[in-house]
Amino acid sequence: MNLKDLYIEFFVRHNHKQIPSAPVVPENDPSVLFNTAGMQPLIPYLMGQPHPYGTRLCDYQKCIRTNDLDSVGDTTHHTFFEMLGNWSLGDYFKEESIEWSYEFLTQDLKIPADRLAVTVFAGNDIIPFDSVSHDKWLSLGIPEERIARTVEDNFWIAGESGPCGPDTEIFYFRSEEEIPTSFDPEDSRWVEIWNNVFMQYHKDSEGKVTELPNKNVDTGMGVERTTAILEGVNDNYESSIWKDIIEMISTISGLPYNDENKKSMRIIADHMRTAVFISADPAGIKPSNTDQGYILRRLIRRAIRHAKNLNMDINSDWERKIAILILDKYKTYYKELEDNYQLVLDVLKTEKEKFNRTLEKGLREFEKATRNKNNIDDITAFHLYDTYGFPIELTVELAKERGITVDEEGFERKFKEHQELSRTASAGKFKGGLAGDGETETKYHTATHLLNAALKIVVGPDVHQKGSNITSERMRFDFSCDHKLTDDEKFKTEELVNKWIQEGLEVSVEEMKKEEAIASGAECMFIEKYPDIVTVYTIGDNVSKELCGGPHVSNTRELGHFKIAKEEASSAGVRRIKAILE
Repeated sequence: MNLKDLYIEFFVRHNHKQIPSAPVVPENDPSVLFNTAGMQPLIPYLMGQPHPYGTRLCDYQKCIRTNDLDSVGDTTHHTFFEMLGNWSLGDYFKEESIEWSYEFLTQDLKIPADRLAVTVFAGNDIIPFDSVSHDKWLSLGIPEERIARTVEDNFWIAGESGPCGPDTEIFYFRSEEEIPTSFDPEDSRWVEIWNNVFMQYHKDSEGKVTELPNKNVDTGMGVERTTAILEGVNDNYESSIWKDIIEMISTISGLPYNDENKKSMRIIADHMRTAVFISADPAGIKPSNTDQGYILRRLIRRAIRHAKNLNMDINSDWERKIAILILDKYKTYYKELEDNYQLVLDVLKTEKEKFNRTLEKGLREFEKATRNKNNIDDITAFHLYDTYGFPIELTVELAKERGITVDEEGFERKFKEHQELSRTASAGKFKGGLAGDGETETKYHTATHLLNAALKIVVGPDVHQKGSNITSERMRFDFSCDHKLTDDEKFKTEELVNKWIQEGLEVSVEEMKKEEAIASGAECMFIEKYPDIVTVYTIGDNVSKELCGGPHVSNTRELGHFKIAKEEASSAGVRRIKAILE
């Protein structure tokens, strides 16, 4: 049985309810481009909102992280991964959580206990040593020398303030060498496989820590890493998750999967899998130069570059063959892959053809930049990389054929500067989490509902929300539309939203069955993401009715004055409005 099935079956047996995997593109969450952890879609419920499925939950969640892109191809890094999780929302706490984790690993997965070790929170001046977790592990048979106490690695908080608490991490000795008697968390042979976070405290903006009245448990286990362990391999890419994809790449390229070709084959496998899931997401992401579309474009183009490294005919249908294998492999678990099967293939093909033309332009640019020169400076090398997607390796290879040198050190400096800028920009994107929804963001959540309703009246009933992004400074709203809005349409939309704000409409909330909500006329962006019982927000008598996770204001008068700052194209058939509340 598949690991995901075993996991869900185990926790359902222990009275948990399975919840659907959320889309990879979060709805109304400004803190991230993608869901980066299993707990992220559950933030409102970890903050105290009742979950329609109850207090014991479990799932497998699609996650995407691109902060370690340069590490993809080693033994453990992937841009897309699946996370297994179980949660207690004010129900059971440390002892039950630890006991079930140990039971699942040693009994259901048959992992030998002598290959396991754990870390617990050592305590500091404010929060005491986590003796409950420590003693529970001892009672289960984990010896004292296999329980390491740390401070920084065993305390979890989202941002600077908010819910927080100790965690206990479970490690597996992934090596054929003799298992050490004592556990050293710094020894790379010990690999973390499961993390149990205990949200026990609240830290305010001044650093004061108090006990939470309702304590939560949030656990996470990586599917790729655990599968490799169960199959007895010390490298994630050697597991069944990747073997068939890499074998297909080897067949298409006509090259063996050896040390020379290994990294390129792994990068293609990883990036194609991630591109498939982003393209299939209900948010309708298309390759572009901003946000999620930029990540999608970068992954597809990086895969194409490595396909070229393997002498694959990049004008053939190689990407289609790999994508079909991935779609068929995962569609049983994720319905959107079945629903958007052809769309995924079209997105990949279109971007491949576009980049193939760009590559040709890049080659011409290379010829022009190197004419009558014996050196490629750092600016030119980085321009080839940044504009035409030329990796430095390709520039060096082409230069070598012509007897030209390349300022590789200068390129690396410029590349690091670029990375630092990207990291700084991403920090704004990735901060938030549990601490993300303040008063201003809450107002913008409600404003998106009013904007959606106004566009349906002004532009037409076929307008549907395709995505949104909210920060404390502005809201961004993507919607289906086949034309640029006229000045009159923008004016009427703005006027209508402000009319509703002035009217002081009540915002009400109720829970109901999903089918009843849809039958009542409630709209939602990602119907697949919602459980059987949903939360519906209604504004006024019949202005707006939408399924949403919230949060929202209680009266529209709280919003102030709505102003459209910009209207522009987002992707084919999708327009984007940026607006502010004054």
